[in-house]
Amino acid sequence: MASFKFSFVLFLSSLLLHAASAEIVCEELPNDICAFTISSSGKRCLLETYATKNDAVEYQCRTSEVVVEKMADYIETDACVKACGVDRNSVGISSDALLEPQFTAKLCSPACYQNCPNIVDLYFNLAAGEGAFLPDLCDAARYNPHRSMIQLMSSGATPGPAAPESASIVSAPAPAPM
Repeated sequence: MASFKFSFVLFLSSLLLHAASAEIVCEELPNDICAFTISSSGKRCLLETYATKNDAVEYQCRTSEVVVEKMADYIETDACVKACGVDRNSVGISSDALLEPQFTAKLCSPACYQNCPNIVDLYFNLAAGEGAFLPDLCDAARYNPHRSMIQLMSSGATPGPAAPESASIVSAPAPAPM
């Protein structure tokens, strides 16, 4: 009986070792965990649509050209998805959500901003691409939500299609205490 238990434990540990050494490849991920995942190569995964031969719209997880510094092999937690107010079914990556005061309030909340560095880094870089600084947007959102939207729009951002992604990413500073 002890031999069986030892064999069983050995079998389970080999499964865990295999799972731990597995690489994250965006194109191999299920669509429901694609968004807010970082591949083993350090590139963000994003959900895209494509038309099939029958003109039906299908979803596919793809590797973006956006490199995340200091993070790889990362699948965002459900707790962070909820705390930050993001949607795993989001198609593409866009800064448009920063124009919505309810979204910015969740993103800037302590539950998100202090505990979810992957999502904060993503939106930090999206805001920077629009000429805005996320910590300033968060400060404005806490005191005057409409001002933060005006600040982002006055930085040159306009509602509508997002600009093409850039492979060059600015690193987000450590979140300030709230």
